[in-house]
Amino acid sequence: MIISEGLAAWLRLTLIPGIGGESQRKLLAAFGLPEAVFAAGRLEARSIVGDRADLLFDFDPSEAVDRSLEWASQPAQHILTLADDAYPRALLEIADPPSLLYVRGNPDLLQKRGLAMVGSRNATPQGLQTAENFARTLAAKGLCIISGLALGIDAAAHRGALSAGGATIAVIGTGADRIYPARNKELALAIVEHGAVISEFPLGTPAIAANFPRRNRIISGLARGVLVVEAAPESGSLITARLAGEQGREVFAIPGSIHSPVARGCHKLIKQGAKLVETANDILEELGNFTAPARATEAVPPDDEHPLLASMGHDPCSLDDLVEYTGQGADQLLPELLMLELSGQIAPLPGNRYQRLG
Repeated sequence: MIISEGLAAWLRLTLIPGIGGESQRKLLAAFGLPEAVFAAGRLEARSIVGDRADLLFDFDPSEAVDRSLEWASQPAQHILTLADDAYPRALLEIADPPSLLYVRGNPDLLQKRGLAMVGSRNATPQGLQTAENFARTLAAKGLCIISGLALGIDAAAHRGALSAGGATIAVIGTGADRIYPARNKELALAIVEHGAVISEFPLGTPAIAANFPRRNRIISGLARGVLVVEAAPESGSLITARLAGEQGREVFAIPGSIHSPVARGCHKLIKQGAKLVETANDILEELGNFTAPARATEAVPPDDEHPLLASMGHDPCSLDDLVEYTGQGADQLLPELLMLELSGQIAPLPGNRYQRLG
């Protein structure tokens, strides 16, 4: 990328420990660009942020600034400031926009209308399939799918968008030069190639638990709405949904089984006023200006559907339950269950249980 004038001063301001986002915004509001903050001097800065201003003049982040400038000089690596035209307009609407964004991939996607998709790291097979299917459909209709690159629902959402040839953005809680979790390395590299991976944290920042809730405001802030696929009653996904409401974004939730722990968070959101979602059409209609797909007629099981699927229903089902429902013995059911598993129609769950997919 072409390094913008003044980027070194922006980096200096944001790489000084103890000068957080709130102090940065106060200083910028008072003096304008970072160059003016440093030109104003110690006493003037103290009038804005108190003794914390001493850090501006006593701490020298030159090495970190040089590393960041070198990083941003490489292909497909960018650092956007609040003053840049390429900075996402959606984040300018929130109360605490990050002063800098480190971007790997295509920064133009940050201006695209997006939907955030979040959910449990310990998602059910049905939840993973649901997230991937929704993301694929919505990305194909032109929405940029935004999530956090975590295991579970996040990763499924990114995969769904990529499989449709659509746009996706991963907002991460580490430095942009790190990939966390490591299991999602290949997915992250695919997102860099076809979308964008972004972070507000300085290069080299490791995975610190406190940073992940903080990055959630960016996930919701970039989006027009947030869709929660599966979530426990107390989870980071519900934090993202709360932030979305505070930011004036739409909140959507997919209901699940009343017996599923990862459905209770979604049910909690629906009770609090989130829009209940059954199809991608529900989201497209709410966000507007999209050509929503025609509503499908009520699904009718095909004539050749395996009878065991009808007996299972759509909730997790134990082998003992299936013995009771079908009147068959376990020795008869196990080969049929294996066949359905190998054909991708069911998934095994802990506790000798099974769940229908699709």
